[in-house]
Order: sequence, then structure tokens, then C-alpha cells
Amino acid sequence: MSAMAVKPTRFPWYSYDRYSFSLGVQLGGRTFLSGHTASEYDPAAGRICVKGAMANQVRTAYAKISAILEAAGQTLADVVRIVEYVTAGGIERYAEAAAARDEVLGRTRPAVNTVVVKRLLREEALIEIEVTAGPAAEPAAAGPGIPAARGSAGVVYLSSILPVDDSGRVVGAGDVVAQTRAIYERAGRVLRAVGLGFDRVVKTVDYLTPPALAGYKGTGRVRKESLGPVYPGAVGIIMPRLAHPEAMLQVDFTASRDVPVAVNPSWARYDKLTYSPAVRAGNLLFMSGQGALDPETERVLHDGDVVGQAAYTYENVLKVVRAAGGGPESLIKTIEYVIPGALPQYRGVAEVRTRLLREPYPASTGVVCEALLRPEMQIEIDPFAILG
Repeated sequence: MSAMAVKPTRFPWYSYDRYSFSLGVQLGGRTFLSGHTASEYDPAAGRICVKGAMANQVRTAYAKISAILEAAGQTLADVVRIVEYVTAGGIERYAEAAAARDEVLGRTRPAVNTVVVKRLLREEALIEIEVTAGPAAEPAAAGPGIPAARGSAGVVYLSSILPVDDSGRVVGAGDVVAQTRAIYERAGRVLRAVGLGFDRVVKTVDYLTPPALAGYKGTGRVRKESLGPVYPGAVGIIMPRLAHPEAMLQVDFTASRDVPVAVNPSWARYDKLTYSPAVRAGNLLFMSGQGALDPETERVLHDGDVVGQAAYTYENVLKVVRAAGGGPESLIKTIEYVIPGALPQYRGVAEVRTRLLREPYPASTGVVCEALLRPEMQIEIDPFAILG
């Protein structure tokens, strides 16, 4: 069974044929969409534009998403996970986005990850929405003080977990390690509600604020105490702020009902870390974020060259996929986190994707972060693959 690009016969917003990513990729009833904003071609302006306030942008993005899902034989009722990338300015109007989302989705209750970004690639966009749809969705698990989780075909997605108590007040103000403990305590409650434990966590994504950096290394103790015996794939990205203004850290968890198996292309540096290069669960490969870091020397290469860093990073991503028994065709989805200073040359990354990847090109989302954990890095790639 091979992955297929989802190609709507009618997509009036713009022509998507020339891009190095797919609007969506489907395999085995699972559909992974690229992030979508309210962008559309404006004949009068002769370019792609984003128009409207927050609620209208959300409705336009979901109209696109609905058209793509329809081409995949699915509807919004099949959505199990939503990631909403919201600009630092847009988060102040996030209640409008949530209301528009509820209006569009009706009774569908997916897991929702809310990520506050520096900006989006379409500078006038306030929000970009990325969805995952799947077969045989399990009922949403939630309760008083418990963020929603949604499962599909053995994968369980947790909504974003912030360091807050059941009343929504932040816990451990100013202390990123205390906030991490609060996050993992809440995550444990969610996992127990769906019959799982931390041993089945296959991916964590940490979003942290600049003030969290000084103490962030200490959060590894919490990971070591909570996770394992197989450490999950992991990503850590610095953003200007989080959905709660006093939060220093947010973690997005993914778990699996299949037993996780670590995948490592003989990179010794991971022996001392609390995450794996990748984790295989069934035929799904949950990978850690990669930057242009030489796994042997731990030095960042191609300083100041986002295109060179992207090429080196994608080559290492493919080494991980091959170590799991796959190839370029196995890559289903990527998220590219780019620092602001790399934007003038970022278009050149499309040529790298065209050269190194295979059709159907992965679904892809690109967002601008505040910074990356290694200041020399200009891009970090968060990949996901499905193995044959």
C-alpha cells in the first residue's frame, strides 16, 4: 500500500500543483493535511492574499480543509487532531477562533494543540490550521480539569497541556521545572483516562518561552523520571509566548496503543538523552526534530545558510527513516520551524525538498519561531513517516 497525495478536483483558492508539498497525504484511512491559512489568489492584486478578521480566516481555512478531506473520502467529522498555529497578535483574539472552530466542527471533538508562533509565512495571516483525520476514531476523553484526548487506529493525541490547575491558574510561576512537573502530572491523568501510561508516549513537543531557557536543562530530570523505558521522539521550540501568559512551557503528547520500539542509526549522542531519534509503533514512525547538527561532533553545520542546513537536515531525517526500514516515499508529513532571520532565503528550501524527497511530497507546515535551542540553527524539521 502506497501513500497518495490528496488532490481535490475543485480548489478555487489557488493552484497547488507547483509546490513541493501535498495539500494532504492519505494512507490506510489516515489523512494528514498541510497547514492551511485563509490565503487565496486575488486577481485584482495579482498575488495570493489573506483577508478578513480572525473568525473569517478560520472559516476560510476550514473550507479548504473540508474540500481536501472530501477528496480523501472523509469529512470534518473524521478529524481527530487539530493544530492551530496562532500569531502572537492573534492569540488575543483566540476566543473568536475557538468559537468559529466549534461552529464549523459541530459535535466533532478532536484533540486541539494551540501553538503561539512568532509569525506565519503569510505575514497577514493570524492563524494556520493543520488537521489529522483517521479511521475508527475513539470517543474523546476529557473531564473536569482534564484536557481532551482523541484516539484513532491505535494513536492517541492529547490536547496541549499547560502548567495550570483545574481552575486554569498557572502552577509554579517563574519556575520551568515546577511547571514541567505540573504538566506531566496532568498528562498522566489524561493518559490514565484513556487506559495508557507514559511508557506508551511516542512523541513530545515542547514549546517554551525565552525566559524558560535558563532552567530548561533541568526539565530533563522530569522526563527521565516519567518517560521510558523507550524514550519518545521529541521536539523543543522557542516561541515568543504561550496560550497562558504566565506559562513558560507547553507540551503536546502523542501516545500509541502499540508497544514503542526505539530507532537509531547508530548515533551515540542519544545514549545520554531522554529522547530517541525515532520511535516505531506499529508501522508509524514518530521522529525527533532534526537540525543541521552533526550527530558525531555535535556541531551545527552550514552556519547562516538555511538552504544548506535544510539539505543536511533532510539527509539526516532520511537516515533515520532508512534505519527503520523505509525510504523517502515513507515520509508523510513535515513541520519546518524557521527563525526570522532565515526568511529571506527560505524559498530555496523548496528545491531541497524537490531534490531529496519523492512524490507524493509530504504534507508540510512552515511556521516562524522565536528561536531554536541551538542559536546557530536556522531551521528545525519535525518529520513523521509511515513504513510499508
